[in-house]
Amino acid sequence: MKQTWEQVDEYITDLLCPNDSILDDVLVANRQADLPEIDVTGNQGKLLQLLVQMQGAKRVLEIGTLGAYSTIWMARGLAEGGKIITLELEPHHAEVANANIKRAGLKHAIEVRQGNALELLEDLEREGAEPFDFIFIDADKPNNPHYLEWALRFSRPGTVIVGDNVIRDGEVASRHSTDPRVRGVRTFFDMIAGDPRISATAIQTVGSKGYDGFMIGIVQQTVQSPQKANDR
Repeated sequence: MKQTWEQVDEYITDLLCPNDSILDDVLVANRQADLPEIDVTGNQGKLLQLLVQMQGAKRVLEIGTLGAYSTIWMARGLAEGGKIITLELEPHHAEVANANIKRAGLKHAIEVRQGNALELLEDLEREGAEPFDFIFIDADKPNNPHYLEWALRFSRPGTVIVGDNVIRDGEVASRHSTDPRVRGVRTFFDMIAGDPRISATAIQTVGSKGYDGFMIGIVQQTVQSPQKANDR
């Protein structure tokens, strides 16, 4: 028997996020390609789309593509002429993501970059990338502190940053945890709490994907990257 929160998730998704053949096909393609089934849920994807839309975002950075399910949701909320740059470590995942993006008719709006995210972020800085309006962090949790610092470098006042899977079945509250994912998230939160550049909160969620949650923050002020500072 399904838990109550799973039934509620299905009720909300069926009512407010009706079936979409393209997104359904994306999930099927991900399963057939043996990608881990860790995509956001449909109602979470819709939340990302609404946040991007409310922000009026034209430039979005996503760290962690998987099969591009969340990417496609966000792309549908972009302002006219907007673009998402999404970073994916695994070549197979990136290949599946590109096929899904093509299926969704969004190749013009999404650029998948494959490789180590920290190296790809350095590449973006060398390219002189302009600030992003919205940044979604959904990759390996031990590196969340590094991703946050990069996100702040690529922000402007008003940039929205969202970090997914930050509750870890409640383990985030355990200061004695030895799990590197939990420790990464705790350091991530410690950095946010002590950094005047960002104002944030976190929300616990429970649903078809279990007990987890997300962080959402807005950048108050920006920081000059070390590279640019050294160029002065």
